[in-house]
Amino acid sequence: MKVGDLVKVFQNSRRWGRMGVVVKLFEKKIWRTHILGKKVNWNKIEPEPVADVMVGERVVTIPLVDLEVANENR
Repeated sequence: MKVGDLVKVFQNSRRWGRMGVVVKLFEKKIWRTHILGKKVNWNKIEPEPVADVMVGERVVTIPLVDLEVANENR
């Protein structure tokens, strides 16, 4: 995945099935309460790759595991 790619948001995201364009790639710590619980301890986790994606008129930060590159050959 690279900046400028057309991507589709999938999995359990509120924006499921929406398309967007990657505008920035970076790493960020993400606390997943459904796996790690409500008590946050940032020292327990490592940063994971995320992307800023322009969806409509908004830019949202989404983990790469929740994105897939759209097939541009269709």
